[in-house]
Amino acid sequence: MILRAARNPWFKLVHALGLAALTNTGGLVAATPATERWDSSSASARASADLPPGVLKTLRQAQVPASALSVVIAPLPARSKATGETPVRLAHQADTSVNPASVMKLFTTYAGLSLLGPEHLWRTRVYADGPVRDGVLQGNLIVRGSGDPKLVVERLQDLLTQVQAAGVREVRGDIVLDRSVFDVRERSEPFDDEPLRPYNVGPDGLLLNFKAVVYKFTPDPAKGHVQVQHEPPLAGLKVTPQLPLSSAPCSDWRRQLQADFSQALQVRFAGSYPASCGEREWPVAYPEPHQYAPLVMQAMWRGVGGQLTGQVRYGARPAQARLLLEAPSLPLSEVIKDINKLSNNVMAQQLYLSLSSELGAPGRFEASRVRLSQWWRHEFPGQPEPVLDNGSGLSRTERSTAQALTALLQKAHAGPHAPIFVDSLAVAGVDGTAVRLKDRLPNSPVIGNAWLKTGSLRDVASVAGYVQGQSGQRYTLVAVLHHPQAHQARAALDQLLEWTARDTTSPRKPSPERSP
Repeated sequence: MILRAARNPWFKLVHALGLAALTNTGGLVAATPATERWDSSSASARASADLPPGVLKTLRQAQVPASALSVVIAPLPARSKATGETPVRLAHQADTSVNPASVMKLFTTYAGLSLLGPEHLWRTRVYADGPVRDGVLQGNLIVRGSGDPKLVVERLQDLLTQVQAAGVREVRGDIVLDRSVFDVRERSEPFDDEPLRPYNVGPDGLLLNFKAVVYKFTPDPAKGHVQVQHEPPLAGLKVTPQLPLSSAPCSDWRRQLQADFSQALQVRFAGSYPASCGEREWPVAYPEPHQYAPLVMQAMWRGVGGQLTGQVRYGARPAQARLLLEAPSLPLSEVIKDINKLSNNVMAQQLYLSLSSELGAPGRFEASRVRLSQWWRHEFPGQPEPVLDNGSGLSRTERSTAQALTALLQKAHAGPHAPIFVDSLAVAGVDGTAVRLKDRLPNSPVIGNAWLKTGSLRDVASVAGYVQGQSGQRYTLVAVLHHPQAHQARAALDQLLEWTARDTTSPRKPSPERSP
């Protein structure tokens, strides 16, 4: 069953596992478009156009030089039948290699669709290492992960219910968790020193519930306190059950809780909760990620009525173990919606590692980089090759040019998986990380007519995707700000979206010195 946002309690967690959407507001501009030509087989864009005046003004106000902005805006289809060249409406710093943050997920998801197929499934398998008599397994129960990017609490509970339906209600041995499908090390230091932020959760061959705990706060004004609950259950976890309500404003409500996560199994909230907040949820990465899966598995096995004599531990599946059942994941076509719309980092890394694990050996970042590189050179000959690290954009080393991203977007739109790929992107002002555009661009033709992937790092603000112009022409748009003041200039990205959508003004002809 596919769980939709309205009834899936893990929707907010999936969103929290990504980086923040663009949040700054900015003025709008409708500038006269420039139409030029760009030979996409060249190492760089030979044609460039002046940036719209409003964009230049925003950059100046934020003290960001125009050289910190890379842009390519090009109409679809990709190539002119007459010349074989790509018509470009706007190009600026198109061949400059920059870090586009989470926009890098476009490479991972499109490569996944191309190499694995939209119907690709991950299969979590359960084995018995011993005979089963009268509901009792005399031996170990082995749960072998496949790298499923979204094995959340509801699906894990269904899996354990199926185990019981297969005849195992008591395990007189251990429950063994086999995550050997991936060969990855846990990150020694969290990204930007934020270990409890869900976006820092690392990949795992048996990734359960994103290694995160969601704390739910439900006020009871009549009793003057807020009830604190958590999901999923973890064996031995104790949490402060309730807190007093306060009349404080809801801003910065998490700080007011005075949370203490220093002891992984003893979570304390020593402050108060603002009554004005209503019901809220707080997703937190579990402080001891290596212990998370065993604690969740133990609690949930007992939660469905199962009995266990031994312990829950990590290990490998014995060769003689007998397959009891397998549980398929959601198809890749659904998985990439969470990756792109919600900018889910760990799901992107799971998919990226699967590019190599599906070849038979344990998935490794290095091997996935090789496979994606080979795919890129075959599918995009002559185009500048992107530099990937973990496939999510949560990296300081990942790089691409606006030119390469444009080539990918153009080809994806013309390919057999175009509807699936476009549907995975956030719709401007409607959903995902682009929902806030409705507030920043009210009454704009962009709203509901752009399909976007956004990106954000400390010194990066980016957006890429498709924009429907008022003329009926659809465009690919790639814009990356790479500067310490990037976030102060994010309004420039909104202005580029607006400028692209307002394309009904007759284009001016390129000056002779710019024509290729």
